[in-house]
Amino acid sequence: MGFDLQALREAVASHGRVVRVVIAAVRGSSPREPGAAMLVWDGGQSGTIGGGTLEFEAAEAAREQVVPKRFSSHALGPDLGQCCGGAVTLLSEVYEAADLDRLDGEIIARPAAPAPMPMAVKRILAAARSQGLAPEVQLVDGWMIEPVHRASRPVWIWGAGHVGRALADVLAPLPDMEITWVDTAPERFPTEIPSGVTAVPAADPALLVPHAPENAAHLVLTYSHALDLALCHALLGHGFAFAGLIGSRTKWARFRSRLAALGHAPGQIARITCPIGDPQLGKHPQMIAVGVAAQLLRQGAENELREGASA
Repeated sequence: MGFDLQALREAVASHGRVVRVVIAAVRGSSPREPGAAMLVWDGGQSGTIGGGTLEFEAAEAAREQVVPKRFSSHALGPDLGQCCGGAVTLLSEVYEAADLDRLDGEIIARPAAPAPMPMAVKRILAAARSQGLAPEVQLVDGWMIEPVHRASRPVWIWGAGHVGRALADVLAPLPDMEITWVDTAPERFPTEIPSGVTAVPAADPALLVPHAPENAAHLVLTYSHALDLALCHALLGHGFAFAGLIGSRTKWARFRSRLAALGHAPGQIARITCPIGDPQLGKHPQMIAVGVAAQLLRQGAENELREGASA
């Protein structure tokens, strides 16, 4: 996951003093992995380090924390009565607006208390920078190393109707998704846009297709069949990792015929998925959104497996 600097900045701007609690290290079984983090402030919190007693007690301790940084170790079974048999080390850090200025670069490495950087940490940072690769989240000689989180999966939602709004709400909290949301006018979007979503009004949305990364996933669900067709046509000429169209099998049969008339080969047209999601879940917007989210997550997991097998 990495250090979600944007989420921290937004929380500090909204709530002032925020404590970030991150899993620094794990031994044995644990609900979450190193790097899983939550933000805690008076009266609220966001994110999760695994739920249950560990998270409850860590959040309570964070609200009472007076020191800037604190490491704590927790045996999940004996200390907390959780079923996991492992142990976790937590790093809890207090952040206010002035503290954010020192968080720069692609890797955030810091000690729990002021101390020179150990040679082991220097080697990890040098190797990461020379290779252009983010290091793993890890605790080394009392220093916490976390790459800054960067969304790596661009997702474009075309249409801000009921299904588009449900999709934006469901997909926005998922890690690694950078969401661009397009419709024909500003008034078609809700008053509040989910955090991490960029709303783009455009009179002719199809003209934006060339600006989308070729590894983007596209979800086409506008108010207009003509606009849906124009977007599918533009996407087939541009390239994509995934393109899904909302609609029935009858709609898709008509679209296949029209896209063929526009010069697209059957193999190209077949790359578009229609209908999207899981029709067995139902046609309620949130049900469609849940099915689409599962479809995208499954596709992402399959891509990671393929990349791992070829590495």
